[in-house]
Amino acid sequence: MAEIEPHTAAPLIDFPCDFPIKVMGETHSTFSDIIIGLIQTILPEFSAAQVESRVSSTGKYTSLTCTVHVVSQAQLDSIYRLISAHPLVKYSL
Repeated sequence: MAEIEPHTAAPLIDFPCDFPIKVMGETHSTFSDIIIGLIQTILPEFSAAQVESRVSSTGKYTSLTCTVHVVSQAQLDSIYRLISAHPLVKYSL
């Protein structure tokens, strides 16, 4: 029986890089500040200048595009886990 080689595909992202994270949730007065604060726990230099905000046509939802400068997949994964765990966040892409 032949031994199966482990899958060694090239990484999909070249690090370090600027990476846009889309975060969606119900519109709340502090939604943006909360998301910025969460990201700053991992990337202290992250600021509101790196965030684009859009409110849905009904005003019920807010979408943020947060462009983060990350140096590894592990760092990016940590940001996603932290954001996704917050109760105001409906989706993160």
